[in-house]
Amino acid sequence: MHELSIVASLFEILEDKAREQNARRITAVTIRVGRLSGVVPELLQSAFDMYQKGTLADGARLEVEVVPFDFRCRACGGTAFREEPGVVCAACGSKDIELVGGMDLVVERIEVEVDDT
Repeated sequence: MHELSIVASLFEILEDKAREQNARRITAVTIRVGRLSGVVPELLQSAFDMYQKGTLADGARLEVEVVPFDFRCRACGGTAFREEPGVVCAACGSKDIELVGGMDLVVERIEVEVDDT
């Protein structure tokens, strides 16, 4: 379950960003997960729930947005987002396509509470 190591790294980022903003706590985190990232959203959520206890993100909500595959056709330059990998370009029918997205894991948004001082 590599989601635990991902969440450990995520919390380093979250706590660094929260400290930069003088936040007293993190209330919500949104992450974009590509379909080919190898991350299982449910396991990521479980790891996040376990790891947050006693941190600045204790009680925070995690939102996971799953990103579809993103293809570019080398023949016509067309792009397509798909839930499942395709084998031909929808625009021109070429089989000369490349995967250009859907493999990443991105922290999209961090919501924090700060003191009014």
